[in-house]
Amino acid sequence: MYNVRESSNEFTPRFSIQPMELGIDSFASREHEQPVEAIQHLLERIETADRVGLDVFGVGEHHRAEFLDSAPSVILAAAAARTQRIKLTSAVTVLSAADPVRVFQQFATLDLVSKGRAEMVVGRGSFTESFPLFGLDFNDYDALFAEKLELLLKLRAEERVTWSGKFRPALNDQAVYPRPLQAEIPIWVGVGGTPESFVRAGLLGLPLMVAVIGGETHRFRRAVDLYRAAGAQAGHAPEKLKVGLHSLGYVAPSREEAINDYFPGYAKTFTRIGRERGWPPVSRERFDAQNGPTGALLVGDPDEVGEKILRHAAALGGIDRVTFQMDNAELPREKLLRSIQLIGERIKPALSAH
Repeated sequence: MYNVRESSNEFTPRFSIQPMELGIDSFASREHEQPVEAIQHLLERIETADRVGLDVFGVGEHHRAEFLDSAPSVILAAAAARTQRIKLTSAVTVLSAADPVRVFQQFATLDLVSKGRAEMVVGRGSFTESFPLFGLDFNDYDALFAEKLELLLKLRAEERVTWSGKFRPALNDQAVYPRPLQAEIPIWVGVGGTPESFVRAGLLGLPLMVAVIGGETHRFRRAVDLYRAAGAQAGHAPEKLKVGLHSLGYVAPSREEAINDYFPGYAKTFTRIGRERGWPPVSRERFDAQNGPTGALLVGDPDEVGEKILRHAAALGGIDRVTFQMDNAELPREKLLRSIQLIGERIKPALSAH
């Protein structure tokens, strides 16, 4: 489908001139908390991430009872008023089921509230509830995303927009406001593994956020190479072709404590999701394999996790951003805050030294 040269030797490891960015992603899980309490604790985590020097905090989008993130831009705007420097992003915006005009307006407004700190990661979503909720056909899953991403990029580039497509009424020299503070709000493409998704992001010259929630991270190298090859063939500068990893992870003072804290809730959550998707129940043996030297999970002490991030970077030819998704394991407030502090105060300085 795509005319992109493939070669395992074409790309040498590429590390950003800038230090690797570290951050946290949250799905605003309510766990055993009341909604008001859960939202306040999430805002507290964002404040802590800002205070300890992390670079970015992302809030996902779901339309399920166990999550409170159906309106991520609202949560991020509340966080903007309580933080100073941290970038605030969606993780991800389910663009296939959204109106790009409203998405752009919401994040342009967030950019004004945050004084230029808004970003978004857009994707097709890993759950299906948003499609019937908004009257969309899941069979149009990819076509919806492709068309809406095209419109979103046009909205970012032009104040007055003329556009037509299949799934949304046309725009005829329509002005869209407000405009953001940034000349261009960064738009990352969230991908889960299909080569076509990597190539599309490369052809558009958009930064790539790879969701690595299982297996071994190095298995994405071929797809990342396709992304970079597509971007190069389309004429995009290498510095535009950023690669980020969204990884399940948790950091504690010792490896043993991190695993003992994280595994029970992780097993419960992914066994529940597995029942919906036909996966086997999570076992400790399977968890340990996922958390091994080349596995996707970033669970351990600060030194171990930092070294593993560097291995992942080498395996993928360089990465520019890593975000930890840790509120899927029913961890208490104090442990989540401690983990964020360890990532900011121990892992980030260590990575910056490389």
